[in-house]
Amino acid sequence: MKPSIALQARQVQAPVFSPRLQQAVRLLQMSAQEYAQALRDAAELNPFLEIDAPPQDGGGAEAAPAQAQAETEAAADLEAAAVLDRVTGAPASSERHLSHDESFDVMQRVPLPDSLRAHLHGQLGVLRLSAREMAFARAVVEALDDDGYLRISPGDIGAALGETGAEAERELRTALRRVQALDPAGVAARSVAECLCLQLAAASDDAANEGIRRLARRMLEEHIGLLAAHDIGKLAKALDASVQHVQSAIDCIRRLNPHPGWQFGETAARIVIPDVTVKKVRGIWKTSLNASALPRVRLNSAYAQLFEKHGGSQCPAMKECLEQARWMVGGVSQRAATILNVARAIVARQKMFLEHGPLAMKPLGLREIADEVGVHPSTVSRTVHNKYLATPAGIFELQHFFSRGLNHAAGGASAPVALQGLIRELIAVEKPVAPLSDAALARQLAQQGFRIARRTVTKYRQSMNIDPFERRRMSPAL
Repeated sequence: MKPSIALQARQVQAPVFSPRLQQAVRLLQMSAQEYAQALRDAAELNPFLEIDAPPQDGGGAEAAPAQAQAETEAAADLEAAAVLDRVTGAPASSERHLSHDESFDVMQRVPLPDSLRAHLHGQLGVLRLSAREMAFARAVVEALDDDGYLRISPGDIGAALGETGAEAERELRTALRRVQALDPAGVAARSVAECLCLQLAAASDDAANEGIRRLARRMLEEHIGLLAAHDIGKLAKALDASVQHVQSAIDCIRRLNPHPGWQFGETAARIVIPDVTVKKVRGIWKTSLNASALPRVRLNSAYAQLFEKHGGSQCPAMKECLEQARWMVGGVSQRAATILNVARAIVARQKMFLEHGPLAMKPLGLREIADEVGVHPSTVSRTVHNKYLATPAGIFELQHFFSRGLNHAAGGASAPVALQGLIRELIAVEKPVAPLSDAALARQLAQQGFRIARRTVTKYRQSMNIDPFERRRMSPAL
């Protein structure tokens, strides 16, 4: 039988997202900053949309005195400029003309963060060095990494400059010592021990602690392995020093910075704008939207009425813009209502967290909130993504309140955040000479009814940036 090709039509039911529904889903999972930018972009392309600036706190009554003070200061500046013109013989003028640099915006005058290399090059510029010495020193600076360390040998730097031989290597080592003497202390080190020793040498102006610093330098140069293991007893024996002096030297080392380059350069600052706020009013937790988080969008009714009055059906493109504007205004209200309803449902179930802190956090699932609000769990997932709740205890992402529960032997369940708080409390009351290992913490949690694996305790401890028990141990005084 020969195969044949034929066309057949049949009806099939399948879920299909309309373009507007797809856009609504995409806008729902945006953060406050992204959504505000999307609204501004839409207003620029749509003549029927208008964007009003969000209300600012402290306006109204305080704005008038501030504006009056600014006007008074501006008048004083103009008067001072006129007096200066008369004194210097310049032609009098009722207006001060700003130079090109002075006409810039105030934010353009904010200094940019200095990089480590620029900071070091600036210090080299004031030294009296020959052209060859300056070239070698600047080559060493350019070879540093972001931590401030020199990861390559002086010979490799000389090879890159085309300078080889014993004399060139000697000059490069001299240039390295010059760079190591610059600020910040510890820069251009070739190891962590050398970095910390350079910082100890730079702080040698205090004669009272010179003995402790010499002990710390010996510890870094000769017994860094014992220092990493925090074995105070063996360190005291190897250095022929008392436990108190060894502990003081360790405390001195802890105050040093093993990454001197991190204090320079631009760091990405994460700006968080809470979408919802919650506060206690007369014993009841009240949840409300942050009115200043988003700009207000509205339909320009005058343009809409004028367009519909004068043959709106003859311009399909403008008609589509009007429909898009109306949908956008409705979508803003729907998005705000969804976020508020989800936040209220979360607050209603996490009141104990707001009252008593992380130890009272309860397990919570997406479906539980979805059933309460009357939406799909995927909608709740998109709603809590990049949305923040401002509480008296701080700002938390809405996702922070969702977690699976760990069953208790007596019944019920606890959230991982509550177990982390319990682990932190157990570590806080442990004996410094006999700290609790992760296995010991797991056994104590099991005695309290929480059956939790040792590796889970390790994961929680690491998430809280708590050192293992070997580093928390302190030897008893001899």
